[in-house]
Amino acid sequence: MSEYLLFRLYGPMASWGGIAVGEMRPSDGHPSQSAIAGLLAAALGIRRHQKEPLAALADGYAMAVRVDAPGVLMRDYQTVQTPSATDMKGRPQRCRADQMVIPRHQLNTLLTTREYLCDAVYTVALQAHPTAPHSLQQLQNALMHPCFPLYLGRKSSPLSLPLQASIVDAATLAAAFAQITFGEEAFFKLQGRGWGTHLWKEYGRSEAFYWDKALDEESLEPLMTMVRRDFPLNRRRWQFADREERTGRAHSSMDQGE
Repeated sequence: MSEYLLFRLYGPMASWGGIAVGEMRPSDGHPSQSAIAGLLAAALGIRRHQKEPLAALADGYAMAVRVDAPGVLMRDYQTVQTPSATDMKGRPQRCRADQMVIPRHQLNTLLTTREYLCDAVYTVALQAHPTAPHSLQQLQNALMHPCFPLYLGRKSSPLSLPLQASIVDAATLAAAFAQITFGEEAFFKLQGRGWGTHLWKEYGRSEAFYWDKALDEESLEPLMTMVRRDFPLNRRRWQFADREERTGRAHSSMDQGE
């Protein structure tokens, strides 16, 4: 038997940043490792400049995600003003307000397109490595009583339902996902009438699973291995390392609850 921490993510909008080039800010279809690490850090009260605690948090847990509802893609066109790097030399840059003290005629205008997923639903599972800095029980308590506000990838995307973090003992990862219940199916069914939040199982389709290569794979049927650059290396410099992630589905026996 293994121990897993599971919780559900839902909000009207979410954005799981992919590789950003130029003015395009895309979103992946499911949470990134860096986003979940940031969520846990906010819950624990770890600040962005604390490199060692953030690195230990990112490296201490294996992650799996089940996409319960894929959501609807929305693109937001924005006009952003920002100073040049030369104008900001020697000035504090703690927040956006510090950048905007530059005279308006010295600000540059950027045109950006940002992607969001509307009404997507995810279930996240974490398994602790031997080097994990916090126990799953400590993470559960932090998610139930977070130090800082939690959001879904961007500060403009807050949670709309409690995480309901639960610790599950299960023989396999698929069994852990099958065991967890959140009791909100009626809510999603009601919202689906107007917003399009339909869980995959309402259509008789299997949910999509994504999991770290380090996790057990016997209970899940891998269809593809892909590389995501979402392992955080340096928060200040926005540097990320590659991570191998597998995607697939539960075996038919698990789908049938056998």
